[in-house]
Amino acid sequence: MQGTAIAQPNIALIKYWGKRDVERNLPAVGSISVTLRELYTRMQVEFDASLDHDVLTVNGRPEEKMLPRLSACLDSVAGTARPRARIASICNFPIAAGLASSASSFAALTVAGAHASGRTMAADVLANLAGRASGSAARSLLGGFVELENREDAVVVQSLCTSAEWPLQVVVAITESGPKAIGSTEAMEISRKTSPFYAKWVDQQAHDLDIARAAIADRDFEKLAAVAEHNCLKMHSVMWASRPPLVYWNAATMRCMQAVRHLQGQGIGVFFTIDAGPQVKAVCLPEHVGDVEAALQATAGVADIMTTGLGSGARLERTA
Repeated sequence: MQGTAIAQPNIALIKYWGKRDVERNLPAVGSISVTLRELYTRMQVEFDASLDHDVLTVNGRPEEKMLPRLSACLDSVAGTARPRARIASICNFPIAAGLASSASSFAALTVAGAHASGRTMAADVLANLAGRASGSAARSLLGGFVELENREDAVVVQSLCTSAEWPLQVVVAITESGPKAIGSTEAMEISRKTSPFYAKWVDQQAHDLDIARAAIADRDFEKLAAVAEHNCLKMHSVMWASRPPLVYWNAATMRCMQAVRHLQGQGIGVFFTIDAGPQVKAVCLPEHVGDVEAALQATAGVADIMTTGLGSGARLERTA
């Protein structure tokens, strides 16, 4: 009645923003991401018939705010008649700060919960269960470059390229460690309802996915850089034009973007992407990682940097 799983967060190169079915948490568009290696969430689930309610700790501290979503996810995996559970989460990077902590958390939770309940589930089933709780969590079920296809009744994830086949590096510039003021789910609905650019964003996504998919297949870094940066800026344009405006960036975010542009001008193989938060992720060729680290570390307002390669999908850590 116990399971422990580990999952890495993922960062989208071709973004997901908006839902076409809020109740089932189905995304409005497909997406392509990379799963990170050094960042992780470890989730332990232990069912205990003596408990009358689920209990959650995050990094050793009781946490009540996140518990309803995790309990609902466990219900979908193990059934509503399941025993109550002790859930212990350990995360080695800032939570709810634009670094996809929910993706790694729910991916790990579904794997751990399935094992603890004695259920064997295919990866696509786990991906859909994780995706109901967090839209990007489905992508953390797999490693390397992952595409999430937005089909009529479900999401389907597939690996486009393994981390060994194209071992890019990601340098994350932490410009603010606290939680964001407006969560992604609420923000997406604001954009869908109020942004004049939202419909165009949805219409253009298939084109960007095609370009990125081809760039990954050809290992064409320049082509991937161009489409990923453009897709990122389009998403934030949708957000900025929402009412109220959704601006997650801070001054250091802008300075990091300028630092990346300066590196590009020097012939360094790097591009930026930014999710719903102030952190900047600089994706680079392995031979240029030192230059990228130095430039971002020296950027005013950057509190810390985290460097990671591309990693594996969610997996059971130990059996019980």
